[in-house]
Amino acid sequence: MALKSTVCKATLNVADVERNYYAEHPLTIAVHPSETPERMMVRVLAFAICAHPQLSFGRGISSDDEPALWQRDDTGAIQRWIEVGLPDERLLRRARGRADEVLVFAYGGRAVEVWWQQNKSAIEKLSGVQVLEVPLEASRALAAMAARNIALSASITGHHVYFSDANQSVELELTVLTSRNE
Repeated sequence: MALKSTVCKATLNVADVERNYYAEHPLTIAVHPSETPERMMVRVLAFAICAHPQLSFGRGISSDDEPALWQRDDTGAIQRWIEVGLPDERLLRRARGRADEVLVFAYGGRAVEVWWQQNKSAIEKLSGVQVLEVPLEASRALAAMAARNIALSASITGHHVYFSDANQSVELELTVLTSRNE
């Protein structure tokens, strides 16, 4: 018998100063049995940074055809495809063919450096793809916040994020590995 996903509920308050975006998002997050708390919380971080009323979680880890998150317009066209982790360059190329914009939130410390060195030249050739690195200490601190029911707040200014729950907070700055080159 296959293991089922765990459902986590979160209330995420986002204050993004540069985008002038302030909203509360009730989130239902399906956590695949093989997904770590760190990956789940990096998905929530990605949601906070890209927050939009039409942004939603994809099946991600359980499907190659759907990203960790995506934003679709009213016609169903994919505006933004968001991956977390260290995706294969071929997946990013396919995603770019289906979406207007592709974002990657890479995490994993030294593994990010190795992945980036192996994929940098191919990824930089893809227009509309941006890769952001989440610092290892930050992704681990976010993992410590993971719970089945959680209330979170995210204050964002550029690539600087202040993330908190009722008991702890994490301050982080994302490193831009490559920007969207249109």
